[in-house]
Amino acid sequence: MAIWVLRYGHRRMRDARASTHVALVARALGAKGIIFEGERDDLLMERLRKIAKEWGGEFEVRHTADWMKEIGKFKAAGGWVAHLTMYGQRLDDVIDEVRKQKKEGMGGMEKDGLVMVGSQKVPTEAYQLADFNISVTNQPHSEIAALALFLDHYFQGTELKLEFGGAQRRIVPSKMGKNVITCNE
Repeated sequence: MAIWVLRYGHRRMRDARASTHVALVARALGAKGIIFEGERDDLLMERLRKIAKEWGGEFEVRHTADWMKEIGKFKAAGGWVAHLTMYGQRLDDVIDEVRKQKKEGMGGMEKDGLVMVGSQKVPTEAYQLADFNISVTNQPHSEIAALALFLDHYFQGTELKLEFGGAQRRIVPSKMGKNVITCNE
């Protein structure tokens, strides 16, 4: 079972910083990878791959030309789709049902999840294609915060203790200051 993030409608000049932060949150909080749709941004994707290599773990970064086809392929493989939107059902009201999806795959296999995070006006099809339209709050809010809260609720806090194998650098938690070590893994 893996969680993927689909960042649809990415615009290179306008969304580079927010899309970077969406990917960093996805990686740090346990997603398998991120799929960008919209303007192809090879510089952004390469920067994210470099971060994943340096800080460890397996995190895939790729681009798709058509987010709706990506969702179709994902669902055809038995996956479920959650769309994060302030207009959706409250996270606390549906997270148990979402979590239950991973255990209902064919032949006892766990299902993968795809979490959609937009960057511009949300097309109607996003609401229609999603199995779940989820809001962390029914107020305007950041897609970055929404993704972080969704992943935290989904993984029930276990993602906060993830270990990232193959890291070249690691942060050693400290009460004050910065403690970064170079790894020889």
